[in-house]
Amino acid sequence: MKRVSAIWSVERQDRLARLVQLRKRITVAEVCREFHVCLATARRDLDAIAEQGRVQRVHGGAVAPAEAPPEGPALERASDQADEKRRIGKAAAELVGSSETVVIGTGTTALEAARNLVDRRDLTVITNSLLVVNLLSESTDINVICLGGMLRRSEMSLIGHIAEQALSEVRANKVIMGIRAIDVEQGLTNDYLPEAASDRVILKSGRQVILVADHTKCGRVATGFVGPLEAVHTLVTDARVPGSFISAVKKHGVNVITV
Repeated sequence: MKRVSAIWSVERQDRLARLVQLRKRITVAEVCREFHVCLATARRDLDAIAEQGRVQRVHGGAVAPAEAPPEGPALERASDQADEKRRIGKAAAELVGSSETVVIGTGTTALEAARNLVDRRDLTVITNSLLVVNLLSESTDINVICLGGMLRRSEMSLIGHIAEQALSEVRANKVIMGIRAIDVEQGLTNDYLPEAASDRVILKSGRQVILVADHTKCGRVATGFVGPLEAVHTLVTDARVPGSFISAVKKHGVNVITV
């Protein structure tokens, strides 16, 4: 009977998670009515699916993970969460060893990681970000490889088939990349589909993937799928990310560094 009860609990929680996704919000009282369970069971079910990252627990119930809002141009975003991005960038750069080859993607947080590499020696940086190229152009001890491709002016990035073809021919020790949104169930997503395709190739170009994302990117979903959460080795984020989200990410084998 215990095994049957456990299976029913899992099925009920799965149905509950899908119901929250559909309705966007649910209260403990509504869970009791919908599933004919007591208050304690309703709360346990909500806590369980919150730990899995499938919902966000709020007072009196739960809400669905938020959709990522449209993102402005990179240079306009530089001041958003500036302190968090600086700390995240510094922590990510500390994971890069000497004489390594690193692919650095686009975005303001990845740019902060590059900023912390300018004084390094004997590094090779491969990037599709013109902002990173410009930043490292005077670092004579860093070998900079700029990928070709179609210019996306809002990000000052190079994307598309040419960039992806070039990326397929390189092998790096590490990848440092930002992302528009990260969700435990939906994985890594981007709101611009052509860039999402290029990000998928970046994700596969190094032996270790370091994802840099502040709290505004966590628990959110955008339109274009980039990759599953399991493709990430280390997530570097800030301390404002909910503990339930971090716990759920760790359960997928991802190392999490909060700064």
